[in-house]
Amino acid sequence: MGAEPLAEEHDVAQAHYPIVLGLQPSALVDHVARVDSSFLIHIPGEPGGSIPVAIEEVEYILRKMDTHVLSSPDNSSPIKTMAGGSVANTIRGLSSGFGISSGIIGACGEGEKGELFVHNMNLNGVDLSRLRKKKGHTAQCVCLVDALGNRTMRPCLSSAVKVQAEELTKEDFKGSKLLVLRYAILNLEVIEAAILLAKQEGLLVSLDLASFEMVRNFKQPLLKLLESGNIDLCFANEDEATELLRGEPNADPVAAVEFLAKYCQWAVVTLSANGCIAKHGKEIVHVPAVGEAKVTDATGAGDLFASGFLYGVIKGVSLEECCKLGTCSGGSVIRSLGGEVSRENWQWMYKQMQIKGLLMPDIYPNE
Repeated sequence: MGAEPLAEEHDVAQAHYPIVLGLQPSALVDHVARVDSSFLIHIPGEPGGSIPVAIEEVEYILRKMDTHVLSSPDNSSPIKTMAGGSVANTIRGLSSGFGISSGIIGACGEGEKGELFVHNMNLNGVDLSRLRKKKGHTAQCVCLVDALGNRTMRPCLSSAVKVQAEELTKEDFKGSKLLVLRYAILNLEVIEAAILLAKQEGLLVSLDLASFEMVRNFKQPLLKLLESGNIDLCFANEDEATELLRGEPNADPVAAVEFLAKYCQWAVVTLSANGCIAKHGKEIVHVPAVGEAKVTDATGAGDLFASGFLYGVIKGVSLEECCKLGTCSGGSVIRSLGGEVSRENWQWMYKQMQIKGLLMPDIYPNE
């Protein structure tokens, strides 16, 4: 059985406040490019992960990648610049693909990149009334995608403007139902402050484990967050789940889901082409990926999986249906470059949802 819906269609709060809020302390602009894998050898850090770099490193990668760019199979631009960040991807997906009123808490800089972020999120119906504008740089991230669709991410956050813990108020969270977070040691103070205020206002809290490097290098603060009992939903991919249980005799996805479920109402481990495994209460399900999804770029797959899964939680559907919704939305974003779903790929997702008999969004026109 599913949980109770978080918000009814005619909920008064819905008219005034976003149902879902995402905390992304720094607005982020993504530079996404398909490159040959040989280029990744020249980039510090392991291919496939996400490690912070200085602005000079971002500029170096952007200068050098032109000679390593692969043509796109759909003849679209091989390099795309768009509003990005894991939380922004999830929130944008909930708003534009599922019609769930969503807002973002954070800060953007002045200038072209800050304007790009604002324009893109506005266009997708995201409430930006909690986005602070500050003097300084907007964060950037280079996303390098190889021929198989695997992505290597190098974010530059250190010199960027961000919302600080002391700037958050109860008013930011009032009337909303769910807070979406991504684990990051640089943002730990503001994450902890947001969780405290969100819980005072009665919100559910969802946490994404970010990257295997973040789990590996900063496991103790993460465990403390989980052990607090304030995380209601937790999303991990297979690599993050393995890191979480590193050193344990059994570190497979089932064990990771069981571990996370000790602290969270909903625990989810995504398994790329093998779908996902999830637990809610005593129920555990394994749902396969959508077989018809072609992988052009895995950027945003986990973020958009979360959009679909959270849509299911908000609507109060079963755990299995939440997972199926997640695999459909995750499958939609990997069909083209970047973490934003095109109109064509939303249509692909709706078709998959109809085939599987899933709950269609209110924004989907009835035939």
